[in-house]
Amino acid sequence: MECDKKYITIQQLEQHNKAGDLWVSINGKVYNVSDWSKYHPGGETPLLNLAGKDVTDAFTAYHPTTAWQYLNKFFTGYRLKDYEVSEVSKDYRNIIHEFTKAGMFENKGHTAVFTLTSVAAMFGFVFYGVLCCNSLWVHLCSAMVLGMAWIQSAYIGHDSGHYIVMSGHGWNKFVQLITGNCLTGISIAWWKWTHNAHHIACNSLDYDPDLQHIPVFAVSSRLFNSVTSSFYGRKLEFDYMARILISYQHWTFYPIMCVARVNLYIQTLLLLFSKRQVQDRTLNIMGIIVFWTWFPLLVSWLPNWSHRVMFVLTSFVVTSIQHVQFCLNHFSANVYVGPPNGNDWFEKQTNGTLDISCSPWMDWFFGH
Repeated sequence: MECDKKYITIQQLEQHNKAGDLWVSINGKVYNVSDWSKYHPGGETPLLNLAGKDVTDAFTAYHPTTAWQYLNKFFTGYRLKDYEVSEVSKDYRNIIHEFTKAGMFENKGHTAVFTLTSVAAMFGFVFYGVLCCNSLWVHLCSAMVLGMAWIQSAYIGHDSGHYIVMSGHGWNKFVQLITGNCLTGISIAWWKWTHNAHHIACNSLDYDPDLQHIPVFAVSSRLFNSVTSSFYGRKLEFDYMARILISYQHWTFYPIMCVARVNLYIQTLLLLFSKRQVQDRTLNIMGIIVFWTWFPLLVSWLPNWSHRVMFVLTSFVVTSIQHVQFCLNHFSANVYVGPPNGNDWFEKQTNGTLDISCSPWMDWFFGH
């Protein structure tokens, strides 16, 4: 009966907004996920970013329908007394419902098979070109194909990281480790740590790590005020060095994109060998060891150092296409300061994302 239900206000919910005391609301029902947060497949950071808030839209966007059945064990018995849904959120939830009914979110097995097969074929070409040919031009073509293989592997790693490539959780994790750690040398654990935080707080200057590139780049003049990063837990100092580098970012952007992979390798190692809690740390380290075994061996097979340097640089330059694409999707969109709120989460997602219209034949090239 309605009179038997217990209620709390939004202000009371907002008091439970930290690690160890983490409550959220979904469809007006309040859940205590304090203990669960450390086991959350998407990491603890997304939950902390929305702690003490309504997370209905975010939960709907990033969880399969099967996840709803597990919510009851976290139910506090409370409901939000003043729970309201914005008109935009109502429309968003209706769209999600219609798309789900139409089967648009079902796993498309043929796409995964096609992409995995194409990646395997590209790696086969690369190894053949390096191991069986002595021509510089063949080696450069192999480097370009390797860059393309890394790009496609990253897209598969992205989609399997969202658990939408394979039918089971375990198989998705297997694909994550193969396409991420083993083939590209970029830890899927590092990707989840930053990428899930990015999704939850898309284009928030202080909550989205994908916008926090001080002292090299600044996407907003608000960063000139030395914003404190909620993600990294430190101030992004706009100091003398940042002032110099950012004043020339319109010249340095593309050259830096050409070697941006080096930063990803460094970030991977910094996380895996840090004191932070890392899910599947051992598996991630083993995958990185696989990459740093086969890639140097492959490069060492080239006949001389000029071939080796050109091979590595060419493969890195090709992958810069993907780095530029990711920057275009968000650097040119609207930004804000602070965490997203439950009723404006969808609006901030769309305001912070720029879709780029391409010809259908380019879908595969840009990860569908």
